[in-house]
Amino acid sequence: MTRATLTRVLALGIALVLACPGVVLAHEKWFYDAKPFPTDWLALLRFPGLLAVAVALAATVVVWLLWRARRGRELIPGPEVLGATEAGRARFFSLVPLILGIHIAVPLIVLGITGVLFSPNNALPAHWFYWLGTAEIGVGLCFLYGGLTRVGAFVLAAVWLVGVGVVGLEPMLENLHVLGFAAFFALAGRGPYAIDRLLFPMLEPSPLLVRRAMVSLRIATGGALAMVAFTEKLANPALARAFLQHHALNFTPWLGIPMSDDLFILCAGTTELTIGLCLIFGLFPRLVILTSWLFINMTLTIFNWVELVGHLPLYGVMGILLIWTPREEDQRAWVSGVLGAATGRTVDPQA
Repeated sequence: MTRATLTRVLALGIALVLACPGVVLAHEKWFYDAKPFPTDWLALLRFPGLLAVAVALAATVVVWLLWRARRGRELIPGPEVLGATEAGRARFFSLVPLILGIHIAVPLIVLGITGVLFSPNNALPAHWFYWLGTAEIGVGLCFLYGGLTRVGAFVLAAVWLVGVGVVGLEPMLENLHVLGFAAFFALAGRGPYAIDRLLFPMLEPSPLLVRRAMVSLRIATGGALAMVAFTEKLANPALARAFLQHHALNFTPWLGIPMSDDLFILCAGTTELTIGLCLIFGLFPRLVILTSWLFINMTLTIFNWVELVGHLPLYGVMGILLIWTPREEDQRAWVSGVLGAATGRTVDPQA
């Protein structure tokens, strides 16, 4: 078997692992009362939880070895195959802070108005409703308009930390991507299409900080997915079982390969953990995203706008990671786009 054939076989295997079962990104706690089902972290030290974690780690190692064998080259080609130049990608990257700003601002504003913190299951106590809800709305407006964006990012990080004391560490770790957005905007600002660029140029970040922004967001998003794999599945199978009894999302009988709910939960948790780890380590992000994106949307028809709003930040990150890569060429375009595009100035990416 040639190396090219082996690569294709391994790629297909990775895609199948990531794609089945497809309920991988459904959030049980958003649509089912989890209070009677506390997370049992010791379940990860017992069978089958221990097996699931071992399989996810082994799968991640295999993906990493393939990534190394390909010297960090994606299996799915990027926009340059269709003619995108470095200058064209730089112009696209100039829009990325705006795109991500909208994708995080809308949930922050909506959830702040409804009195929940970062996700629908984190209802705020009455005396925190006003303070943290108002902070969410204010930060959302900062990101939406691009005004005092980096200040808003530090406020968002502070709200996340306060949330640890208000609703608990576990719910905040499930929303680790929110902290990733805070890091992203603290490091990159809101780009050229923002009030900050017009009125507050002294708040612009340095090129060195901008280079670190996307990596921080990617790692935090992967960490959030990995955390949910534990708290809603592998370390809390009772919650996942009750959720499936209430919402018949175990679709394997339709495919002619019926699984019990317990096996389905185990496979879903293992898949979600593998996806999270691959994103954390930056392994084939395009393949990971494309093979899971379909299934993120499949439950929208069941859980409607609540899931849409809650998943908007994830949609934004995944869309950008289909284009952005850590290659030096993309890093130059990224820094040039965020700091130089709308102003016409030349930016040294290494400064």
